[in-house]
Amino acid sequence: MSEQIGPGRLILVVGPSGAGKDTLMDAARLSLKDRADIHFARRIVTREPGAGEAHGTLSPEAFAARRADFALCWDAHGLSYALGEDVADWLRRGDTVIANGSRAALPVARARFARLAVVHVTAPPDIRARRLAARGRESEADILERLARAPALDTAPDLEIVNVGTPDEGAARLSAFILGSDRTA
Repeated sequence: MSEQIGPGRLILVVGPSGAGKDTLMDAARLSLKDRADIHFARRIVTREPGAGEAHGTLSPEAFAARRADFALCWDAHGLSYALGEDVADWLRRGDTVIANGSRAALPVARARFARLAVVHVTAPPDIRARRLAARGRESEADILERLARAPALDTAPDLEIVNVGTPDEGAARLSAFILGSDRTA
């Protein structure tokens, strides 16, 4: 195995579709905007940009050609996702990086990054169904399929947020964790 990427900490925010990961991360990003040592990574996705998620896009062919250059990549829901080279650069500087990740990518991430923390964001199925319908990307059948998926985490998360309150409440917990994670090994 090659040397792990660090010494900075990667915080992967994972959880089921519709749990509110992007909403909490967007609010935390605003509250931490003055911190030059904290970065919120943009994912690269093989999908056209859509409402509610700011990401870079690549065609499947361009993604495949660059796969070896990404800090982390995975496949899910018929798409390919990655964290770009900037993530590795920030971590090598010793900075903290927060990224929307995947539960399926956690074993690879644990092997690849020297300091990884996992934040699991979840919400009850009825709330997730409303949120998925509101973003307008999927049919009712697709939403039901997403709600039926429940992949388990390979180990307990470092923080779990049951996202049923206001976005500000969940974002405050996430921001406090991000700031506190700088003090742990």
